[in-house]
Amino acid sequence: MSVKVNKQLRYDQAYLKMAKSWSELSHCKRKKVGAIIVKNDMIISDGYNGTPSGFDNCCENSQGETHWYVLHAEANAILKVAKSTNNAHGATLYLTLSPCKDCSKLILQAGIRRVVYAMNYKDTSGVDFLKSAGIEVEQINVTDGE
Repeated sequence: MSVKVNKQLRYDQAYLKMAKSWSELSHCKRKKVGAIIVKNDMIISDGYNGTPSGFDNCCENSQGETHWYVLHAEANAILKVAKSTNNAHGATLYLTLSPCKDCSKLILQAGIRRVVYAMNYKDTSGVDFLKSAGIEVEQINVTDGE
């Protein structure tokens, strides 16, 4: 493994660990997901899954089903960039869970060029869509002990 590839892997693992830490801020019980957006070696945004600002932090109904209005981590991170002076064109998105098909459309439109994730979502159509659009997608398993 070349020095450059090894260095990138170390950074990828570090950013995924940060996304994992960020996911712990989520109030969702079923699934906690974190996202970090990095551009030009700087974190420009972050997000976790949860309800929109001003709503109760409860993500699930009494049957344990996720409310339809809960925002995914990557959507929150992309929307945070949109409210800032930054943009995500050419950035890398780090996720604890691979993106769903709806978030994949946002990723493409935001100009993100690379997606690195830790675990697979039940539906892989989002990842398939990103790959077909020419976005680099990579899964890296990260454990706390690494």
